[in-house]
Amino acid sequence: MEKNNKSHTIISGILKAATWKLTLILLLFVAAVLALYKTIHFISETSSPATITKDEKTSMSLTQIRAIEDIGEWEFLTINDEEIIDTVRHEFFGDAELVRIYYGTLRLGIDLQEAGKGWIKAKGDSIIATLPPIKLLDDDFIDEARTRSFIESGSWTHADREALYQRAAAVMRKRCLTTSNIKSAQSNASRQFANLLRSMGYDNVSIRFEAKR
Repeated sequence: MEKNNKSHTIISGILKAATWKLTLILLLFVAAVLALYKTIHFISETSSPATITKDEKTSMSLTQIRAIEDIGEWEFLTINDEEIIDTVRHEFFGDAELVRIYYGTLRLGIDLQEAGKGWIKAKGDSIIATLPPIKLLDDDFIDEARTRSFIESGSWTHADREALYQRAAAVMRKRCLTTSNIKSAQSNASRQFANLLRSMGYDNVSIRFEAKR
């Protein structure tokens, strides 16, 4: 009887030791799992999401550039003007007077044939276009068919009339080629030229102008 009790005590001790070791192993396993979970959770919260950088280069073919240059003159602002110009010549028997009214249509714009070397180029994903300066596109802007004489007394030569015509042209240039009108033409040019490039598939467009030559 005493021997049986002793055996039972030994077996109970072994079972208790085994249970304790199994419990310890389970606790260590759970602790390891929790530690791994916290580590993964921390990394997911602190790490930035992966990003893909796309290095896109924009280019324009020589054929496209030549096609744009072939547009030539491009008008961006039209100004209608009329001027009354007079002249008086004092003579022995009285004064000779000539007063005429002139009508003109002045067109401000650019000539793409005058674009400088490398005027359009790519920079990263952008197209930069440097346009020629705004100018008067046509020097023959006076409509001579509409020119009328208000007063014409005395005798006037063709040279006299030509001098009056040149005075009228100079006055119209001065009145119309103002800073305000040039800026308006530049604004129209920038908008329309940017629209042209965007229609060709270029989204990022920068328009500049050459300094006045």
